[in-house]
Amino acid sequence: MHPSEVLFQGKYKPVTIPACDHYAGSEKLMRKSIALQQELGPVFDITLDCEDGAAAGNEKAHAELVAATVNGEDNRFQRIGARVHDVSHPCFEQDLAIICGTAAARLAYVVIPKVDGLADVKKAIKAVNKHAEKAGRADLPVHVLIETHGALRDAHAIAALPQVECLSFGIMDFVSAHYGAVPGTAMRSPGQFTHPLVVRAKLEIAAACHAHGKVPSHNVTTEIKDTAVVATDATRASAEFGYTRMWSIHPHQIKPILKALSPRSSEVNEAAAILTEAQNAQWGPIQHNGKLHDRASYRYYWMILQRARAAGMPLPESAGSFL
Repeated sequence: MHPSEVLFQGKYKPVTIPACDHYAGSEKLMRKSIALQQELGPVFDITLDCEDGAAAGNEKAHAELVAATVNGEDNRFQRIGARVHDVSHPCFEQDLAIICGTAAARLAYVVIPKVDGLADVKKAIKAVNKHAEKAGRADLPVHVLIETHGALRDAHAIAALPQVECLSFGIMDFVSAHYGAVPGTAMRSPGQFTHPLVVRAKLEIAAACHAHGKVPSHNVTTEIKDTAVVATDATRASAEFGYTRMWSIHPHQIKPILKALSPRSSEVNEAAAILTEAQNAQWGPIQHNGKLHDRASYRYYWMILQRARAAGMPLPESAGSFL
C-alpha cells in the first residue's frame, strides 16, 4: 500500500503547497514574478492581487488582466492564484465572474480577504463555485485571510471547511482593528512575535490549520531591503509558531522565505531512510539509530518529504516510491 493510504487511514491527507506566496498587484510586477517563477520552478506561488495591492478605480480592467495572465502561456506550472475583493465590496461578484468565470481551470486558488467570520466564508465559497463551475471547475481551492476579530473567533470552523486550503494572517488589518490598543510596532519584528494579542492570533490560526490538515500562511514582512530580517521572521514563524508558508511582497523576499521554511537536507535524508525501513517492515514499528519509530512518527517524516518536494529540494533516490 502507498504510504498515504497507510498513514492517513480515515483522514484527509494534509495539504502540501509551496512555502512562499508572492503577491503582485501591477502588470509590471506580475510579469516579473512569473519570469522568476519560470526561472526557479514551481517552488513558490504567485497571487495576483485585485485588493489592497492593486490600484483603485479600474477594477474591471484589472480583473480582466488577472484572468488573462492566469490563462496566458507563461503560466506553465498552474501555481498562480488571485486575491479578490471582500464579500461586502461592490466588485466582489465582478472579480469572480471575470477571473473564475474565465480562468478557473488554470487558477491555483482564490484568496478571500477581510471576512468577518464563518458565514462570510461560506457565502464566498458559494459565489466562487457558482462562477468556477461555469468554467468547468468544481474544486477550486479557497484561501482565507484572517484579519478581523470575527474571522479569528471562527478560525477552527473555517479551517474545517473542505474547500479551504490555507489560512493567512493579515497582521496589519488585524492590528488596525484594535483602534490603537495594539501599537504599530506589533506589525513588525520584534513586536509581532512578542505582543500577546498578536501572538495569540498567530497561534490560533496555526492550531486551527494543523487540526484540519490545512496550511497556515504567515503575514508579510514589510522590510524589503534587508533580507536577513525576512529570513529571521520566516525562521521564527516556522520554529516558534508552526507556520509552513509565508507571504512575500518583493522578489528579494522569496529565496530567504523558501530557505527558512524548507526542511534541512539532513532531515530529508533521515526521513527517506526511516520510511524505507518502515516500508520494508510493512509499516510496523522499527528501530532506527537506536530509536523507536511507528506510524505516529512516520506521518511526521512523510510530511518532511512532502515539504521538501514542494520546495524543489533534491530527494534521495529511495524517496521515489513514496511520492
